[in-house]
Amino acid sequence: MCAKQHPTNTKTILFLLYIAFHFNLGAQSKQQLQNQLQKAKTKKDYRQMAVTYKALLYRTDTAARFAYADSMLSCAEKTKDPAAIGAAFLTKGTLYYNRKDHLKALDNFIWADNYIAKTNDEYLKYKTKYTIAQIKSYLGFYDEAIALFKECLTYFEEENDLAYLNTLHSIGLAYNHIGKYDLCSYYNQLGIKTGTELDNKELQPYFIHSEGINQYSKKKYKEVVSKLTEVIPTLTKKKDFAALSVANAYLGQAYWALNQKEKAMPCLLKVDQTFNRHHYIKPELRKNYELLIDYYKEKNNPQAQLSYINKLLKIDRILEHDYKYLSQKIFKEYDTKKLLLEKEAVQKSLATNKRWYYAVIILLLGTLIGLSIRYRIKQKQLKLKFDELMSQKPETASKTNNNIELDLNPELVQNILKNLEKFEAGKKYLEKDMGLNKLALYLKTNPKYASKIILKYRNKKSIEYITKLKIEHTIELLKTQNKYRNYTYKALAEEVGFGSTQNFTKAFKTITGMPPAYFIQNLKKNHPL
Repeated sequence: MCAKQHPTNTKTILFLLYIAFHFNLGAQSKQQLQNQLQKAKTKKDYRQMAVTYKALLYRTDTAARFAYADSMLSCAEKTKDPAAIGAAFLTKGTLYYNRKDHLKALDNFIWADNYIAKTNDEYLKYKTKYTIAQIKSYLGFYDEAIALFKECLTYFEEENDLAYLNTLHSIGLAYNHIGKYDLCSYYNQLGIKTGTELDNKELQPYFIHSEGINQYSKKKYKEVVSKLTEVIPTLTKKKDFAALSVANAYLGQAYWALNQKEKAMPCLLKVDQTFNRHHYIKPELRKNYELLIDYYKEKNNPQAQLSYINKLLKIDRILEHDYKYLSQKIFKEYDTKKLLLEKEAVQKSLATNKRWYYAVIILLLGTLIGLSIRYRIKQKQLKLKFDELMSQKPETASKTNNNIELDLNPELVQNILKNLEKFEAGKKYLEKDMGLNKLALYLKTNPKYASKIILKYRNKKSIEYITKLKIEHTIELLKTQNKYRNYTYKALAEEVGFGSTQNFTKAFKTITGMPPAYFIQNLKKNHPL
């Protein structure tokens, strides 16, 4: 491993010139940029137009940025330069990321990766892969993120020491999230060892920080206290309030688990102070407020208890918005309904102790009745969807989307369609790693053409098309072969080529309108083989 910088080549120089020109334009006023844009339009200088649109993008309000981004991308595409087009997709992806629209950000980063892959800039390629991996990790697709991180790891090991260490750290965190705690420890220890060998200890406190959290997952609370207490002074010196907040949360929770609540409280309160000052919150920090509510409830302090109930309700709204893709995975001791009930109870105890019992009973009865009605309606809807699915025959072909025009040679289109029919007949879509790039290989074309053909003649985006074929195949297996009805979800997912059980169950529910459990149970009950 060495500490050399990424290689310089023609594409790198073009890209750096592109960025440098952007920063030069950034010093100009908005009016100057508009004048510059007009001159570029007159000359049909699409490269300069793209860069100027990018500069204008950062000089306008948030609502108008995406319009500039679309113009920037359109001009970049006209340059036919993969480096410029890839950079434009990166910029647009960053806009979506800042808006916390992470799925659209991921789409744009993947497009950026497709174009940057056509350049010779290996460093930029892997930097983009690393960004994609980070977003996949955020969205909870940890297995996919780990695979990408490991690709980056092999490259960065020879090219960039700090990037290599950062990637080790990211892999460890991802393994912790999927419960592979020993692998998390392995990468944390490797990171510390490698940093020492390279005389680069910048990330050492973060590996120890990660291992402290990992030990909490293993319920080794004394180890948590030891490791997080060790790194908190360094994180304080670095003024890394985010890492500090996470460290204090896990340290407080570890003390609580060790029944040392008075030691836990200062840590838990520091997390709340960081939230008040920086509005920083993550799903892992939510439990902090549950413990604060419990503490003040035990201390018979209804004012403080009510304060943290209100704070947790506010935090839940933030988490539902900012972490909506992970919100269903967050274990909530206090869910929203329970919080609202407790809030009402505390408010009434502060005002009066009279009639609270009847109010709670009425509320509970109303909730139960509402849930009962909602359950019956839901079951009726599911039954209708099940009956519809059972009577539905597999689609032989999708309707052509006549709204899409293809600027392609008709003979080429027919060849691709023939290959598409072979792809479907041979059930190649069941391969586990099937995606747009591999699909394009089967169709003997490039990903761009493959995507357009699928959209026009199968009326779906490529991944949606592949996913639907997998689910339709699953339904047919369950309808016709009894053994598959006794498969675990993991086994079913592997049978039809899904990368994870979570992706399989999510796709099944999205396409059929019901969870696989409901479908299989009704098959066994009403349609035995």
